[in-house]
Amino acid sequence: MRIIFMGTPDFAVPTLEALVDAGHDVVAAYSQPPRPAGRRGRETVASPVQSRAEALGIPVRHPVSLKGAEEQAAFADLDADVAIVAAYGLILPRAVLDAPVHGCLNVHGSLLPRWRGAAPVQRAILAGDAETGVGIMQMEAGLDTGPVRLEGRVAVEGKTAGALTRELAALGARLMVEVLRDLEAHPAVAQPDEGVTYASKIDKAEARIDFTRSAIEVERLVRAMNPAPGAWFEVAGERVKVLAAEVLPFSFPGGEGMTVDAGLTIACGDGAIRPTSVQRAGRGVTSTADLLRGFPVRSATRL
Repeated sequence: MRIIFMGTPDFAVPTLEALVDAGHDVVAAYSQPPRPAGRRGRETVASPVQSRAEALGIPVRHPVSLKGAEEQAAFADLDADVAIVAAYGLILPRAVLDAPVHGCLNVHGSLLPRWRGAAPVQRAILAGDAETGVGIMQMEAGLDTGPVRLEGRVAVEGKTAGALTRELAALGARLMVEVLRDLEAHPAVAQPDEGVTYASKIDKAEARIDFTRSAIEVERLVRAMNPAPGAWFEVAGERVKVLAAEVLPFSFPGGEGMTVDAGLTIACGDGAIRPTSVQRAGRGVTSTADLLRGFPVRSATRL
């Protein structure tokens, strides 16, 4: 097929590569514009999709909006059979959705209609979902409301947002190639009316650990915020990120947010957690044992 690809982050790259490997003609890649990077923001860094597309010899476009008639005409002039969308980052107007012969197909990282919206992977972890997945959705004007052509499922338990995202990206790439191999064999099926939830964008303020929550909820937060923005707490005026933690069954009524030993076991609203992988501000990731050798935290310290 003659394809327009639209995506920005690492999540989208496996689908782009799978389309090329399957022999499709990717005539253009749309991605978010390069962003400022570095401590002073003096350099700009291309998105993962732009970098991979350029390496594959695919022309890249990064308009700041697709609402204008000129951009919509340029999109239509590509004369695509289908547009494939994976975490692109811009809302597609009706004129764009309707331009390709077969419309626009989206790789969405959840089992629709659960977790429509921007952060389905993180929200699935935070909610304690046992499983999630990928849906290949025929796009329409509503937010992730389109009918689904194919979906695949994966277990959530124990996985960080980073690991789960990589697994879903690989699965989504395979499913998209399967759908494009025979569109008629994968008819679009309307989403159920029941079970709709919305995965709002992660706010950085959510990453601060609230130890009045249960240890199970805190551990989910740690996994949902790994790798970014990273769940954190403050001790001695310094922010410490927690990249991994284990849940302990012990309860310490009234001790929420207090260390209960010299090994950084922290009481929660129900149970306790012990961080196992941590990172001080401006330093590398390390084990909790290594952290405490140079940065001791006494028992009964309130975090």
